[in-house]
Amino acid sequence: MTRASQPLTRRRFLSSGAAAGLGVLASPLLVPAATAAPPLITRPLGRTGFAVSTLGLGGQASLQWTPEGIDPVEIIVQAYQRGVNYFDTSNVYDKSQLNYGAAFRQLGLAPGHANYDPARRRQVFVASKTMLRMAKGLMPDGPRAEGSQGRSMRAVDDLKRTLTQVFGDGKGNYPDDAYVDLFQIHNLNFLEEVDAIYMGLDQPDPQARRIGALAALRDYRDGTNRTGLNPQEERRIRHIGITGHYSSPVLIECMQRDEDQLLDTLLVAVNANDRLYFNHQFNAIPVAAAKGMGIIAMKVFADGVMFGRKAEWNGLESGVIQTVGSATMPCAPLVQYSLSVAGVSTAIIGIGRVDQDPARCQLQQNLAAAQLAAPLDQQQLAQTEQLAASVLEGQTNYFQLPAEPLGVPRDVAVQPVGEGNARSLRLSWNMAFSADAPISHYQIDRDGREIGQVPHTPQLTKAPFTFDLPWEDGNHVYSVTTVDARGRSAASEKLTVS
Repeated sequence: MTRASQPLTRRRFLSSGAAAGLGVLASPLLVPAATAAPPLITRPLGRTGFAVSTLGLGGQASLQWTPEGIDPVEIIVQAYQRGVNYFDTSNVYDKSQLNYGAAFRQLGLAPGHANYDPARRRQVFVASKTMLRMAKGLMPDGPRAEGSQGRSMRAVDDLKRTLTQVFGDGKGNYPDDAYVDLFQIHNLNFLEEVDAIYMGLDQPDPQARRIGALAALRDYRDGTNRTGLNPQEERRIRHIGITGHYSSPVLIECMQRDEDQLLDTLLVAVNANDRLYFNHQFNAIPVAAAKGMGIIAMKVFADGVMFGRKAEWNGLESGVIQTVGSATMPCAPLVQYSLSVAGVSTAIIGIGRVDQDPARCQLQQNLAAAQLAAPLDQQQLAQTEQLAASVLEGQTNYFQLPAEPLGVPRDVAVQPVGEGNARSLRLSWNMAFSADAPISHYQIDRDGREIGQVPHTPQLTKAPFTFDLPWEDGNHVYSVTTVDARGRSAASEKLTVS
């Protein structure tokens, strides 16, 4: 094996100068003890109007599964004190929301307490989630028909559970001025779930047997009662979002159906092994960015698999990573990789431990890595991908669909337009899915010869791409071919017009 073909280990990463080129913290950062620190870098969170710190505090790790000797409230407090302003949690994260409640009471962020400061509250962005797809009735037969966690079948109940645990007494009560900045429908994996959450959105009917989550959450965003599920016309949500780890096609379908721009954010898995899978970088994320949605990266460390966990769901205190990176994998290039993906506003990362020693403090190390003034360039991205692929031969993203080759244009059709001398043909198709490189354009062929091209752009609605061409008598065969940035192609089936 030549040196050029050797795997990029952590030692080679450091000695090769790649670390310096990336501007990353490949070795422990020595953070000065002075309390005065420059403001954190922020980015706009899509069309929300809020500028978020490039590191957000994830609601899992020690906030959900708290190992012995770890204080989860202190992690939240320190994150806030260091300038983090995006705080993530969920109704399915065990005591995470309660830990936020305890921290927010200390910090003056909980309404109804003597130290509450409304201006301070407006400076942070609090995001929670529900795994429930319905606001009324059960989801029709299909995946997740019974909701999640066996608690309730209504997404509104999860919203109120968040409000009481994060801002109220944890027993069902919450103050009049309690709200969440973002409430997300979490972990969409199947098209049946998309159908469910959209039920009743276009024509809300309080008498309907089934109402999907979106219609009710819109009521709680707007202070309306179109569904009959918000009788007090409460306004408890500033923004609504969706999340997903697994399937870009499902997320794309969900966003394309959102013609009213109800969805303001997308929380999605992004890491340096992403291109080895059916990735979101070149599929769901460009659609979200083009729609003006804020994009939040998660699974930056592949759920800790980059640092030694098994590539499977753990869900135990013993699975919480408490080190800063590992002996073979620095954390900083992974953070900076995800923040370099076009459109990403912030990366939420769970914290296992904070420490007075900056070199051992995950919060300080990850926060410093996230102060990325400019995205990594293509060489730096490739170096980080090579480094990440050395872990388990790249088989880290157990939560993501396997890789597929470049996709063909979908639902290709051809039909006549007009009559008589004004008659023409119209080809139509839906966007193809990319592999490990973005799609460049679609090539139009007639009788095996190229007659035109259509640039690929993110398809924001269900309206297809189209290409009009003059009518020609006789039998002709048409096809549409996907071409990606690396010159690879994938042709649709041939359509004959006579």
